[in-house]
Amino acid sequence: MKIAMVSEHASPLATLGGADAGGQNVHVAELSAALTRRGHNVTVYTRRDDPSLPEEVVTPQGYTVVHVPAGPAEPVPKDELLQHMGPFARFLDARWSAQRPDVAHAHFWMSGLATQLVTRHLGMPAVQTFHALGVVKRRHQGANDTSPKDRLRLEAMVARCATWVAATCSDEVFELMRMGRARTRMSVVPCGVDKNLFTPEGSTADKSAKHRILSVGRLVPRKGFDDMIRAMPAIPNAELVIAGGPDQAELDDDPEAIRLKKLAAELRVARRVHLYGAVARADMPALLRSADIVACTPWYEPFGIVPLEAMACGIPVVASAVGGMQDTIVHDVTGRLITPRNPREIAATINPLLRDAFLRQSLGLAGRDRVCARYTWDQVAADTMRIYDKVAHAQRPWVSTG
Repeated sequence: MKIAMVSEHASPLATLGGADAGGQNVHVAELSAALTRRGHNVTVYTRRDDPSLPEEVVTPQGYTVVHVPAGPAEPVPKDELLQHMGPFARFLDARWSAQRPDVAHAHFWMSGLATQLVTRHLGMPAVQTFHALGVVKRRHQGANDTSPKDRLRLEAMVARCATWVAATCSDEVFELMRMGRARTRMSVVPCGVDKNLFTPEGSTADKSAKHRILSVGRLVPRKGFDDMIRAMPAIPNAELVIAGGPDQAELDDDPEAIRLKKLAAELRVARRVHLYGAVARADMPALLRSADIVACTPWYEPFGIVPLEAMACGIPVVASAVGGMQDTIVHDVTGRLITPRNPREIAATINPLLRDAFLRQSLGLAGRDRVCARYTWDQVAADTMRIYDKVAHAQRPWVSTG
C-alpha cells in the first residue's frame, strides 16, 4: 500500500528534546519504519525548517521524508504554523494529484487541516491522529495556552470530518466524543516502544546515591518536575535525575531549568537533584536501567512514551493517572498510578518501593511482559494497517459529520 504520513511540525529526522520535538516525532518515525518493514511504501511530509535540507531524504529504515516548502525555511514554533497550512496543502495537492497515495494519515490537528483540504478534493481517505487535543491543553494551561485562537473550532472540525480517527488512548476517545466525533468511526491505536533498543539487559549508567529516581521529558512546567523536587525532602537516600531539555551547556540559560534548580536549593535538596539536559536516544536505555524507579508526574499527558520505555527496560513506573498513562500502566502490576500535582503522595508511593527490591523487580518484569504483548511498534503497525485496509477499500471515503 502507498501511504502518505503528514506531520507538519514534527519531523521524524529531528533531534529530540527541543521545544516542539518529542513523542510525535518518535511515533511518526517508528510507525513509518514498522509499516515499511511490512512491505508498504511510506512517505512522510513535514515542513522544511532549514534551507539546506534536500527536498527528499530516503531514511536508513526505507521510508522517504519530503520537506515541504511552507513558510520560511527556518524553525517556527508550532503554535505559529497555522498561517502556513494553505501553502502546505497546495504542495500536497500537486504531489498527490500526480502520485496518488492509497491513504493519508495526518498527525496533529494542523496536519489534519492541510490533509483534509486535499483528500476532499481528490476523494481520498484521511486518517487522523491528534497526539494532543487543544481542549485538554486549554483546560490545564488556561491563559498560558499559546495555541492559535481558532484551534478549538478547527480541531473539532478536523475530528468530525476525518474518515477515521486513531486515538492514542481511551481518555482521548471520550474527549473526541464530547467534541462531536462519532464513536463508530474511532479506534484506539497507542504509541509504541522499540523493545529491541529498550531492554532489561545491557549497560547501566553510573549513579551517585543508594537509589535513583529518574524523570524524563521536555523542560516545561506541565511535566511536573517541580512536584518531584518538592517530594524529595521526604525521600531520603535517593537522587533525582531529570533528563531532557537543551544540551547540558545551555541549561544555565534555560528558564525552566533555572526555576527547578532554584526550587531544589530552597528545599535543600540541590545536592540530590541533577539536571542532565538532553540525552541521546542511544544512551537512554542505559540511563533508564540505572533507575530504581522512573517517575512521570505531569499535570496532564496526552499519551506518555517514557513509561513504555521504562517498562520495556524492566523498571517500575510511578505516574500521574492522566491521559494515556491510565491505559499503559496497570496499577500494582506494572507500577503505581497517583494523583497529579501531589508531592506528598509522590513520596508516600515511592518510599515503600525503594524499600522493597523484590516488589520493584516484580513490577518491572510485568511491565516488560506488557510492552512485548501490546506496545511494540510492529503491533502498533498491525493495528494501524487494519484501519488503512478498512478505509482504503471502501467504495467512497467515509465522511462523518457527527
